[in-house]
Amino acid sequence: MKQGIHPQWYPDAKVSCACGNTFIIGATKPELRVEICSHCHPFFTGEMKFVDTLGRVERFQQKQKAAQATSVVIAAKKKKKAEREEQLRSPKSLKEMLMGSK
Repeated sequence: MKQGIHPQWYPDAKVSCACGNTFIIGATKPELRVEICSHCHPFFTGEMKFVDTLGRVERFQQKQKAAQATSVVIAAKKKKKAEREEQLRSPKSLKEMLMGSK
């Protein structure tokens, strides 16, 4: 193995869960904090509870609303740009072309 490229290894890293459970593992950080562990996870406890940390569902819904609002604005800009390009491409009268070139 090459020397100096590998992270520091902590064989006795402490893991702390939000439920209060702590245990020791090997890791590249001396201390880890987790939200769910095997003592409080619904799969291991058999309890039926909804795990929504930090309001992820609400954040996702807010992002969806913001994306819809942004798409409306972008569509309006594209329409306006297409109208401008159409105006520039529209044939002018001979008088308009001659007056514009002088």
